[in-house]
This record gives sequence, C-alpha cells and structure tokens, in this order.
Amino acid sequence: MMLKSEPKLRLPSYGGQAVIEGVMMRGRKNLAMACRKPDGSIVTYQEDLPSVYQSKLMKTPFLRGIFGLWDSMGLGTRMLTKAANYQTGEDEKLEGGSLFFTLLFSLSMAVILFFILPAFIAGKLDQALNLGVWWGNVIEGVLRLIVLVIYLTVVGKMPEIKRTFMYHGAEHKTINAYEARIELIPQKVAGMSTCHPRCGTSFLLTFLVISTFVFALLGPLSILLRLVSRVVMLPLIAGIAYEYIQWAARNMENSKLVKTLMQPNLWLQKLSTREPSLDMLEVSINAFQLMLQKEDQPKQS
Repeated sequence: MMLKSEPKLRLPSYGGQAVIEGVMMRGRKNLAMACRKPDGSIVTYQEDLPSVYQSKLMKTPFLRGIFGLWDSMGLGTRMLTKAANYQTGEDEKLEGGSLFFTLLFSLSMAVILFFILPAFIAGKLDQALNLGVWWGNVIEGVLRLIVLVIYLTVVGKMPEIKRTFMYHGAEHKTINAYEARIELIPQKVAGMSTCHPRCGTSFLLTFLVISTFVFALLGPLSILLRLVSRVVMLPLIAGIAYEYIQWAARNMENSKLVKTLMQPNLWLQKLSTREPSLDMLEVSINAFQLMLQKEDQPKQS
C-alpha cells in the first residue's frame, strides 16, 4: 500500500523526539506520543499545538528557528515527564513556572558545558600562546565538538539512555519511511536509516560550526567579553543554524555538494541513535499515525 499522493508531491516536514520508552511526533497542528508501558501495552497521547505554530512567526526566517528551539524544549520536557509518569504510574505535572525554571536550568547547563567552558579554556590558551582571533576560535570550536562527542558517548552507555537512543532511531526510521512513501509497518520501516538530516543532533553540529565563524567575526575580546558574547549571540546562531538545516534537508537529494556537507551531521547521529527493535518501531509508528490523523496532508491507506 502506498501513499495516496502524486510521486513528485513534496511531503510536509514532520519531526519528533524520543522519550522514555516511546516516541513523540509533531506535525503542523498537533503532536502525538506513544509509549510502551511496563505491562507491554501501548499508551497514546495527543494534543493540539498552540495557534502560534500556524502564525506568521513560524514562517519568518531566523525568528522561527529561535522560537521553535525554545518551544520544542518546552514541549519535549513536558512529554518526557508524561512518558516517565506512564512508567511509574504517577501523575506529576510540569508546567507554568516549574517548566520555565526547568528549561532555564537545562539551557544554562548546556550553555556552560558547550560554550562557556570551551570559550574559557580557549581564551586562556590564547592569552598564553597568543594564538590570534582565528586560531583561538578554531580551537574553541574543536573543544566544543570534543565535549559534545564525549557527552554523547558517555551518556549513550547508560542502559536507560541507550534504550532512548534506540527509540530515537525508531523515530528517524518512521519519518524516513513516510518520506520515502513506504508502508508504515515495523518489518518495512526496519530497513530505513536511523539518520535524518533534520535531527536535533544534526542541528547541534551545525550550530557549533556556525558559532565558530560568527565568534571569529567579533575580533579580539577580553575573557569576560568573550564569555558574555557566547551567551548573547546564541539566538542569532540558532536562527542561522535552523535555516541551514531546513535548506540542506530540502536540497541534499538533488545536490552532491549539499549531501557531502551534511555527511558529518549524519555521522554524528550514530552516537545519538541505535538500531531499534520491531516493538519499538511499532510504538513509533503508532505515534506517527496518530499525529497524521489530525493533519490535512496525504495519509496512508
């Protein structure tokens, strides 16, 4: 069975994320989540997205990336909490002020780990060795990448995170199957790749690379201004990285150059995804099909 659409029709850019023992899928108008409960059953959840997702804001280049990144973190954190509740049987809610401060803390830790720490180390090396603006920023960028690779490698060895990475692979396989117009059944979806160009891991690498060039344009800075600039410039870099990822995802199949440029992004995803089992794919497909039911795009028969 194939999609009821013309072969050349461009399909919508759906996305999602792995949660605890499940997958969340997000469309243009709604999100849906499916999780495997401890008793083996699949529980699903669906909610409409706020109207701002259909507003001009989400069609404005650069601004949509900044807003989308922050709101995605909020939605993702809420869905992670809900997924955890399915495993424990509790009903803990994360919203309002508690959600805001959770996001602020998580974002602060990420900024410190991936930006402030590398900037501080590179700044000290620059002072000691007189590296110059360009090489100082190159070293800073390399340090960020090293921190990211070490982080993904270490957390990926934890049993619970390893299973989440398997669901991450299931999410990618499901979306790849849909975009390839392949029937959404576990046995067929299993043959798809665990990598996808619009992945958050892919975004992170692009973000780090672009930040190296942007920071180099700022010229020589004191240690204090160097650290402050790394925080202040994050929204701008996020907007640029988002637009690049969206552009590359649309063009990589028709351009060997774009495909080559995206290869490091796909390679890095090997650290944040694992091959899922068929029962994990079943969960991911459930989430995707529930989301698709609420969309006005071509559906599977």
